[in-house]
Amino acid sequence: MKKRVLALFLSLTFTAGLLTPANVYAEEVSEDVATSEEELANEEAEAVSSDEEDTRIIPDGVSIAGTSVGGMTVSEAESVVDDYFAQYDDVQFTLSANEQTISATGADLCIGAKNTDVTSKAASYGSYGNFAERFKASKDLEEGRGKDFALSLGVDRIALNTYLQSAVSQVNDEASDDYLTRENGEFVFHEGTSGVVVQVDESVAIIADYIENDWNKESATIALSTVVKEPRGSKEELAEIKDLLGSFSTDYSSSSSARKNNVANGVGFINGTILYPGDEFSVLNTITPFSAENGYMLAGSYENGTTVETYGGGICQVSTTLYGAVREAELGIVTRSCHSMIVTYVPPSQDAAIAESGGKDFQIRNNKNYPIYIEGYCDGNKAYFNIYGKEEDDKSHSVKYETEITGVNVQNTQWVADPNVPLGKMTTTVGGHTGYTARLWKIVYENGEEVSREVYNNSKYNPSNRTVTVGIASEDPNLSYAMLQAVSTQDATTIANAIAVYAPGVANSTPFVITPKYKVTNPTDTDTTTTTETPATAPVTETPAPDATTQPVEQPTPEAVSPAN
Repeated sequence: MKKRVLALFLSLTFTAGLLTPANVYAEEVSEDVATSEEELANEEAEAVSSDEEDTRIIPDGVSIAGTSVGGMTVSEAESVVDDYFAQYDDVQFTLSANEQTISATGADLCIGAKNTDVTSKAASYGSYGNFAERFKASKDLEEGRGKDFALSLGVDRIALNTYLQSAVSQVNDEASDDYLTRENGEFVFHEGTSGVVVQVDESVAIIADYIENDWNKESATIALSTVVKEPRGSKEELAEIKDLLGSFSTDYSSSSSARKNNVANGVGFINGTILYPGDEFSVLNTITPFSAENGYMLAGSYENGTTVETYGGGICQVSTTLYGAVREAELGIVTRSCHSMIVTYVPPSQDAAIAESGGKDFQIRNNKNYPIYIEGYCDGNKAYFNIYGKEEDDKSHSVKYETEITGVNVQNTQWVADPNVPLGKMTTTVGGHTGYTARLWKIVYENGEEVSREVYNNSKYNPSNRTVTVGIASEDPNLSYAMLQAVSTQDATTIANAIAVYAPGVANSTPFVITPKYKVTNPTDTDTTTTTETPATAPVTETPAPDATTQPVEQPTPEAVSPAN
């Protein structure tokens, strides 16, 4: 066998015009070919997803750091590697920064193999490299000359970065920016302070370099990288904040005490915010979490098209009110969403919903050349936001916003017979909501003349069905049965006629037909208002029908803490 292999090598080298020993031949293989085969080996090593068990078998005779792994799968060999580095899990480290320290362990620093592909290379031993290398590796294993792969100390830099992001809060001394408060209608300047913070990325590199090159495998102290952070702003810069750029208010006087608390609590979190040029601001990040510990109470909110009691119910009135002031100040909008269903405290397309669990946020950007200050307060009946800064537009410049209703989708009514209520008595148990599509127009004026008109946003509000119970209780079972039959038709006209005939004179304020609060703004011949209700016509009887013209009273709308999309 040896003679046949040697003859093959001699044949190849003579064909090339060179008589070269086999080991030299291996070194002189084209660099392109060698690189290609190495790349193939790397691809093989990476072929198995880290989320799946790697079942490739490592050849007999292969070991890692002196431990035999021959016959193991790659996944089983990885456990051997993990066990090897577990000896360093409890080693104590002291991370120093800003004259303070963080106590950490080897496990915290994510000490492990620097050569993380060692198990894959072990599995590929004898099947990668050029022909001569593969032959030699296979022959060595065949003749009992095993291969031991060494382990190099290193750290998992991604995991270490995650650890430090959290741990450095123990030693960071954050800078406090210069800021303003508004007292008795005047701005008062407050000077900030500098701080020292850990540079996480740089510190990860420092720790990794120390572990890989200088560590003696015993307890050690490592100095982290820090930087001095100076406060932003100055008295002169903040003094530019003096002009009222935009203001807006909404009414919540009819709300419950819990809802009023939530609105005032949310406004308080935003009050006093200063945004420098280019800064972005998230309402959701500023006012959450919605919890009792954060000052919120249980109140009505939207969830999957229904109303439920949640902490922070009513909070969307805060973001909606701020949205109005932001529009007037012409600040940049990063993210804005409408509610899942219509609200009553602003016209359609003038709301801004937020949802801690639904991913909805209202985010703005200071697109001005100077800082802005957001003032927010409540008086028990209304919520207010004022945005101050430096007026950069000419006095002749002004803006106006107009809502256009582009579609109406009247909700269905489910009629339910109630044997415990007097005959013909109607009660609305679920108010429901009419659905709308709308857009908001921004109109710009110069010297009182309109110079531009553009769509500012588009919004869609879903309908939700109302439920109305109809009493069928009567001493006459025939009347009860007749009313039950009328209700079972789910037809407004049939029910109206039955009430007029079988329960004349009953007082009802619930309308048979829903009249939407808004109509299509600019209807055309093709525009129609979608409704599944059959208009109730006057019954053919001398007995007056119940009042079918009373307009439905819009229910106070709970907020979209977690609205359905």
